[in-house]
Amino acid sequence: MTALNRVPSLMARAGTASAFAIAAVGGSIVVPGVATDAAAATPATKALQVAASKKGSPYRYGATGPRRFDCSGLTLYSFKKAGKKLPRTAAQQYNKTKHISSKSRKAGDLVFFHSGSSVYHVGIYAGKGKIWHAPKTGDVVRLQKIWTKSVWYGRVK
Repeated sequence: MTALNRVPSLMARAGTASAFAIAAVGGSIVVPGVATDAAAATPATKALQVAASKKGSPYRYGATGPRRFDCSGLTLYSFKKAGKKLPRTAAQQYNKTKHISSKSRKAGDLVFFHSGSSVYHVGIYAGKGKIWHAPKTGDVVRLQKIWTKSVWYGRVK
């Protein structure tokens, strides 16, 4: 029996006030609205965490990490660390993802910026209308609000 399975029976014996203490001692804390260890282990979530860990890394055109990145280099690096293979450019990455609607987007999905039918930029959706990305020369990897409606979403298969 795992610590997580023991929590309900322990709660009944110890009372609700002690539940978090028991869960903490058992190694798991169950908090509503927070991802479980299983959910946190998805490749998309792991890629998102990798991208976030590169906060402040300088932009360099053509760079794929681990210290410098361009936009698609950051997504390629992040998903590679999560066990998924992506092609090199933003447009190629768009063509390799499952295209999804903005209503279906989830943290860890890719956000593709386009002009007409041409994809010119990519980032990793972080939730709440924000992405982790490597913006441009002279900038660094950072979290930023999506600034346009000219975006498409893709889920890495």
